Amino acid sequence: MAIQIAPLGLDGLALVQPRVFGDERGYFMETYSERNFAAAGIPVRFVQDNESRSTRGVLRGLHFQRTKPQGKLVRVVSGEVFDIVVDLRGSSPSFGRWEGTLLSEELKNQLYIPPGFAHGILVLSEFATLAYKCTDFYAPEDEDGIRWDDPSLGINWPSVAAPLKLSEKDRRLPAFDPGQKYFD
Repeated sequence: MAIQIAPLGLDGLALVQPRVFGDERGYFMETYSERNFAAAGIPVRFVQDNESRSTRGVLRGLHFQRTKPQGKLVRVVSGEVFDIVVDLRGSSPSFGRWEGTLLSEELKNQLYIPPGFAHGILVLSEFATLAYKCTDFYAPEDEDGIRWDDPSLGINWPSVAAPLKLSEKDRRLPAFDPGQKYFD
C-alpha cells in the first residue's frame, strides 16, 4: 500500500503517512487514493482543494461549518505547523476533547479530520504552506468557530518565537459551550 493510515485518539481522526520514493533527483509520493482510504475504512469523497500560506505565529481557527461540515485531509507543503482539532460531535465519546499533531514538509505526514470537528493551525516555521482537501464546499454563510484559547478546552499550544497573529474574526469567536449541540 502506498500510504499508512493510523487512527489517533479521537474517533475518526487519522494520521496519514504516504510512502515517499526518493533519490538524488528528489521525491515522489501519492498524497491521496480513494481506493486506499476506503480499504483503511475511510470511504471519503473530496470536492474541493484549498491552499493557504502563513507566516510564523499565525494562528487560524478554530473553525467549522455548521450545517455543511467539512471533512479535511490536511498536509504541509512547506514549513511546519501545529494542527489542532476539537471534537464537536455531540454523540461522540470524545466530545469536547482536542488533539494536536505536528505536520511538516519534512515529515510529509497528513491529518484526516472527519466532519464534525473544529480545526485550527499555528505556524511554527518562518512560513508554512498548507494544502487540504474538503468533503464539502466552502460556505461562508455557514462558517463558525470557537476560541482558540478557551480555558475549558485546555489546549496545550506550543510556544513560537514570534507574537501570535490572529484575524479580527478569530479574536471574536465564542467560547466552547459543552451544553450546545454543534453536531449530532
